[in-house]
Amino acid sequence: KMERYLIVLEKTETGYSAYSPDVPGCIATGETAENTVDTVKEALHEHLALFLEDHDPIPRGKGAESYLEAVEMSQGNDFLIAHIEIEPKTIQFN
Repeated sequence: KMERYLIVLEKTETGYSAYSPDVPGCIATGETAENTVDTVKEALHEHLALFLEDHDPIPRGKGAESYLEAVEMSQGNDFLIAHIEIEPKTIQFN
């Protein structure tokens, strides 16, 4: 089953930044929105792999709770919200 993680993209002076309220500490940047989505997807895989490496449960997407958290954290800034789908079986650590 695919897990859906919310991501929030915000415009910056040099491009975009993104974070996932579902996975604390997971952030990424990029020159374009599309590039930033790709980068944050890679960052999500890496963060989730660290949970596995530490033998911790992988965080699940929070659904509507994440939307409310994202709106609160945006502090009036322009932002875009999207979901990244990740198949948990594809998460690996070295």
